[in-house]
Amino acid sequence: MPIERRRGLLSKLSSKISRYTSKSIHTPTQEEKEGFLKAQRLAYKCVTETEKEMQEGWTEKQAVKRMETFLKDHGVKVFLHRPFAWFGEHARFDGYKRFTQFHPSKRRLQANESFILDVSPVVDGYIGDIGYSSSLDKNPELDNGMRYLLKLRAELPKLFSSSMSSSEIWHKIDQDSKQNGFDNVHSLYPFAVLGHRVYKVHLPNISFPVLPISFASWFSLQGSLEFLSHKVLPELLTPDHEGEKTGLWAIEPHLGRGKTGFKFEEILVVEKDKAYWLDEEVPHVQKYGKLLEAV
Repeated sequence: MPIERRRGLLSKLSSKISRYTSKSIHTPTQEEKEGFLKAQRLAYKCVTETEKEMQEGWTEKQAVKRMETFLKDHGVKVFLHRPFAWFGEHARFDGYKRFTQFHPSKRRLQANESFILDVSPVVDGYIGDIGYSSSLDKNPELDNGMRYLLKLRAELPKLFSSSMSSSEIWHKIDQDSKQNGFDNVHSLYPFAVLGHRVYKVHLPNISFPVLPISFASWFSLQGSLEFLSHKVLPELLTPDHEGEKTGLWAIEPHLGRGKTGFKFEEILVVEKDKAYWLDEEVPHVQKYGKLLEAV
């Protein structure tokens, strides 16, 4: 079955199951927010420290190995998924026919192209799933894309605190990004997810092997078990999601233009009457925020 058809079927299936309740649908406590903040900051430290070491000619697998080593050195044994690294046009996912093509490859980094690093360590039971975009040399296409994504970042809390459904938010972002000349790359993800809930992991803090099948082979066994235990589909923000918005979401808008792909991923807190980012001191705001000031 073609990958595009599989995505569509998965998204439609999720529209039914997302109606069901999940223990992740609740107003987060202060303790939870502090735990997720600690995990998220370690994840960002991992990608920004790796960025400092990266050089032209590095492979995606080399970047992934460096991130894995960093997390291991900082005591991380559990993760939702193993690190991802996508260089240049690989970050656009064009022409992918199977989910294993998302895995890191031997693709070598060029100085003038963008790259995406994505990690999800579990720290004291809390998932810190983040994505970060950068380049070795200045990349105008990347700057333009991140300028747009930061504008979207400012709008997302308003959308989630509004009466709009999750599905309506997905489609608004899809429409607006295309009207501004960008391609919707997250529509190519499994389930076409714009994001997913994060929650506290209750399995033992020991390492497990990754699953030896398809796309899931890049997801840890304990991470997959956790998704299953939370009913999976209510946790995913797909084009057809019908469930509640309350809770903690790892939001990951991923767009592209030309040969360049770019994204950010960070935790959004959604309460009954308001929504806000867990942290404003995130690397993509610090790195690209000046681009908005220059407009």
